[in-house]
Amino acid sequence: MSSHPLHVGIVAGEPSGDRLGAGLMEAIRERVPDAVFEGVGGARMAEAGCFSLHPMEKLSVIGLTNVISRLPALVAMRRDLRRHFLETPPDIFVGIDAPDFNLPLEKQLKAAGIRTLHYVSPAVWAWRGYRLRSIAESVDCMLTLFPFEEASYRENDIPVRCVGHPLADTLADDVDPLLARRHLGLEEHGKLVALLPGSRLDEVKRLADPFIRAAMWCYERRIDVRFVVPFVTNACRELFERRLRRVRCKVPMTLLNGKSLEAMAACDAALLASGTATLECLLLKRPMVVAYRLSPLSYLLAKRLVRTRYFSLPNLLSGEPLVREVIQGEVKPELLGREVLKLVELPQRSQQLAVAFSRIHDTLRRDANRQVADVILEMVGRYGHLV
Repeated sequence: MSSHPLHVGIVAGEPSGDRLGAGLMEAIRERVPDAVFEGVGGARMAEAGCFSLHPMEKLSVIGLTNVISRLPALVAMRRDLRRHFLETPPDIFVGIDAPDFNLPLEKQLKAAGIRTLHYVSPAVWAWRGYRLRSIAESVDCMLTLFPFEEASYRENDIPVRCVGHPLADTLADDVDPLLARRHLGLEEHGKLVALLPGSRLDEVKRLADPFIRAAMWCYERRIDVRFVVPFVTNACRELFERRLRRVRCKVPMTLLNGKSLEAMAACDAALLASGTATLECLLLKRPMVVAYRLSPLSYLLAKRLVRTRYFSLPNLLSGEPLVREVIQGEVKPELLGREVLKLVELPQRSQQLAVAFSRIHDTLRRDANRQVADVILEMVGRYGHLV
């Protein structure tokens, strides 16, 4: 019998990872109440009891060029985490997403005999297949959110399990938009469009202007259209507000701190940055236009390496172009506005998408948090009281 509490090292790099981390922590604590978690996490993981050795915001970068500019700080953070976990080895280390940061750390810890688990697959199926050998050397098990991600690992004899997505477990099949509008204090009548220009400052810098100007374009053509814009951080909101003032935007627009799920639930259509928000929008059965804009260098590198037809999760999960994707040079106000108005003015298209989104929702409903906890406890050989 081992008398020490279960010790889990854990690193999440952005808000979506923070949510996943908090969920798995709570599921483990249901069976191992005295489990100890430390590493890097956000507000949700802190609330669930994670001791953070570094602020999560330092890891929230997007694009290859941004990673390069912050590389010295990231390398120093990873070196410090490696030193800490080698000096006080956890029973298992869990890296949540952030593969460019977590996988090298996992490789070093695994080489030292520490069990390693990576939660959220890198896009090896799209453009990083050459990294599978390195992944095999870094992780004892890979947990994927989506069924289509498993094949690459099985083909390369890397232990893998698809656990689904926790949001698919918690979100109802049919969320009433009127109730969401009342909850947010928004008018119940008229057309409402949700704008989600990203959860990172880098994304908002690139998408704020075209999103705002697209809203202005729509409003010039339909004065009954209103907009709601939720923000993950105050910094993102402040940047967006500066851009609003710069273009003297007079469009009826409600800005929110947080509450992105409520904003999408309330809307008739959404214009949003590619990422986790597209999955949330899908699970809420709301039609969307998805935009993606990288720095010129990151985009050129991605063009050379990417080998998938789609970049948005709804299209990747369905294997067909369910939602309109707009990338890089296409991200212009008129094109975005035109695509958004199509969704607002064609309710039958929204109904067709809702049916397709419901089918995808069913495939992702797998009791994810419990499954992740199961894998972790299986890997350390511990259930309930530690053995």
